[in-house]
Amino acid sequence: MNLNIVQKVLAAPAAPDFSIDKPENVQITNIGTLIKGAVQGALLIAALLVFAYLIWGGIQWITSGGDKGKTQEARDRITAALVGLAVVAAAWAVMLIIQYFFGISVLDENLTPPKAY
Repeated sequence: MNLNIVQKVLAAPAAPDFSIDKPENVQITNIGTLIKGAVQGALLIAALLVFAYLIWGGIQWITSGGDKGKTQEARDRITAALVGLAVVAAAWAVMLIIQYFFGISVLDENLTPPKAY
């Protein structure tokens, strides 16, 4: 009996390589960087929209010409913008509280989950 043939039959096949290469145009390779960019972008867009809505209400108030209905509509728009600003500020504060109590830094590029010990 040829020992070489037995070794070839009993030898385990090599494990296939299932690795996936990084695409050429992808620059974000860390989930922390992605979350940081998303949170910062969302807060920036929210703040810009609140500011634009506030300006819109101010212009509407100036151009109301003393009409009670238009002045009230402008006042409501300004109130809604200030409430929106409070919501954005509260979201920021909640994020900072979560960071402080749980030790998770949402705006850190090296995002790691908290440890159980």
